[in-house]
Amino acid sequence: MAEKTAPYVRMKSLGAQDLGNIEVAPEVLEIIASIAATDIEGVASMRGNFASGVVERLGKKVHGKGIKTDLSEEGLAIDVYCVINYGVSIPKTALKIQEQVRQTLENMTSLQTQEVNVHITGVNFEPQAAE
Repeated sequence: MAEKTAPYVRMKSLGAQDLGNIEVAPEVLEIIASIAATDIEGVASMRGNFASGVVERLGKKVHGKGIKTDLSEEGLAIDVYCVINYGVSIPKTALKIQEQVRQTLENMTSLQTQEVNVHITGVNFEPQAAE
């Protein structure tokens, strides 16, 4: 049985010359969005699945977890699933996540996002260790 792969995102060259196509894998967009979301103060972690949990326990960092991309005729939709720290404002933190993910994807790929949906899947009650 052949494995179905997600289509690559095609972008136009920014230069004056048309040198060819630029294709970005959806996994790359997920990694960019995940790193952008975890940079926001108040985000404790991204929600993963069983497989990513096992991989992280074995010592490998999974960068794209907690992000789902959907490319359709309407545009690029990003779903962010994260756990926030106790005591932070959920609406303010979610708005910062939306802005950061949208801005980072636009800066790195020149892609406009149709929507960035933030799903708060939990609250972290553990105090953060001083760095």
